Amino acid sequence: QVQLVESGGGLVQAGTSLRLSCAASGGTFSSYAMGWFRQTPGREREFVASVSRSGASAYYEDFASGRFTISRDNAKNALYLQMGNLKPEDTAIYYCAARAGTAWYDGYYLKSDDYNYWGQGTQVTVSS
Repeated sequence: QVQLVESGGGLVQAGTSLRLSCAASGGTFSSYAMGWFRQTPGREREFVASVSRSGASAYYEDFASGRFTISRDNAKNALYLQMGNLKPEDTAIYYCAARAGTAWYDGYYLKSDDYNYWGQGTQVTVSS
């Protein structure tokens, strides 16, 4: 079973960048597909991006495409989300999530129900 801890959130101004990190422990990190989600009060958790076990493929929600980059370092058991040109509407709690992979599929997952493990979240606030 993997444990996930996010960090790197904070209060930033619109137009700036921020990098979130997710440290994994207790499992074989390279066997998990990983994802980032976000949530604001009163709204459902929203998919941001996902990366495959190997890091070879990734997928982004439309609002993240071109501004955010998901990456992973399997040697460091770490997942990252580099966010650029931040907007006030990016304000949310950001969660990393892990899904136990299969040997025959090295891909990404888009739905929160696809993921088995979640971190506690890190708050990102973007001021205008």
